Amino acid sequence: MRRRGGGLLIEVGMVVAIALFLIIVMPLLLTEFRLNLLGRFLSLAIVALGIDLIWGYTGLLSLGHGIFFGLGGYAIAMYLKLQVPTGELPDFMLLYGVTELPAFWQPFYSFPLTIAAVVLIPGLLAGLLGYLVFRNRLKGVYFSILTQAGTIVFFNFFNGQQQFFNGTNGLIDFTTLFGATVSDAKTQFVFYTLTVVFLAATYGICRWLTTGRFGRLLIAIRDDESRVRFSGYDPTDFKVLVFAVSGAIAGIAGAFYTIQSGSVSPRAMDIAFSIEMVIWVAVGGRATLIGAIVGTLLVNYARTFLSEQFAEIWLFFQGALFLIVVTVLPDGIVGWFRSQNISLFNRRQEISTYPTLEEDPEVQHERENIGN
Repeated sequence: MRRRGGGLLIEVGMVVAIALFLIIVMPLLLTEFRLNLLGRFLSLAIVALGIDLIWGYTGLLSLGHGIFFGLGGYAIAMYLKLQVPTGELPDFMLLYGVTELPAFWQPFYSFPLTIAAVVLIPGLLAGLLGYLVFRNRLKGVYFSILTQAGTIVFFNFFNGQQQFFNGTNGLIDFTTLFGATVSDAKTQFVFYTLTVVFLAATYGICRWLTTGRFGRLLIAIRDDESRVRFSGYDPTDFKVLVFAVSGAIAGIAGAFYTIQSGSVSPRAMDIAFSIEMVIWVAVGGRATLIGAIVGTLLVNYARTFLSEQFAEIWLFFQGALFLIVVTVLPDGIVGWFRSQNISLFNRRQEISTYPTLEEDPEVQHERENIGN
């Protein structure tokens, strides 16, 4: 118990140290543009933590987290677009002949309601979708297909509502927030700092959820849901809860990304973007949390570098990176380090309800007797 408590203190200390390094040192090393880019990537790391929670630990591959990411982004963008003189409408609405602010835009005059919407709308939507899917015991590829179909629905909905959401262009040109210019370097540094703080907080929440009995139950659901059900637990409730939490995390990430990039559009709900999120986690390492962050930063920095150097073929590099990691490092980068007993936080081995294929005696038996 003392050793475990000491490991926890070391992990907390390292998270705080990394956060302080990002807030204090990185602004001295990077240009204003590169620091903003890092802030966006850290925002993406937040949504990657949510995907690791639902995919890495619970075994449910979601290909639709762009929906929740986009909803969080649109919520904060609607608040920013309403920072206009009283009685005026957002500029794009005038282009489409809108003469009165739609009723569903009204709550976004309030900052507290907007913050609640950033968290609750994606979280509740994920919970509702999860309840409808999991109560019918749909899982595996069916769950992935359903979440992917959801991105098509939301992408087309936001893309087709020009008068309400500016269609393909999305919501852009944010001006002020609490009297400060949104694009100002000092304001953007505040957003960057908040992103680092929320990333550390999200990591702490995910670590708390994935340790102890709740975390072990999630892993048990991932490895053998039927056995969990026979043990007297109802996996549906736990899956709905963790999917809702994952969706809320994606909404927060979307808000931070939008406020730093200066725009949100239906592309955030595109299928390709949701698949990219999964790639980040796969590259870093499933069920590692820190791997989700590492994978996100690595892939996005590689994409930025390669797109600057090889503008027309950089997508091939991204695909190759994914294939290499999946074939050579199936547990991802952090998973490989852990398999070599190299751990950043000196943590004990991750819990698994089953041995690995290499250690499973039944698999070994089949291999030895195959062909006999």
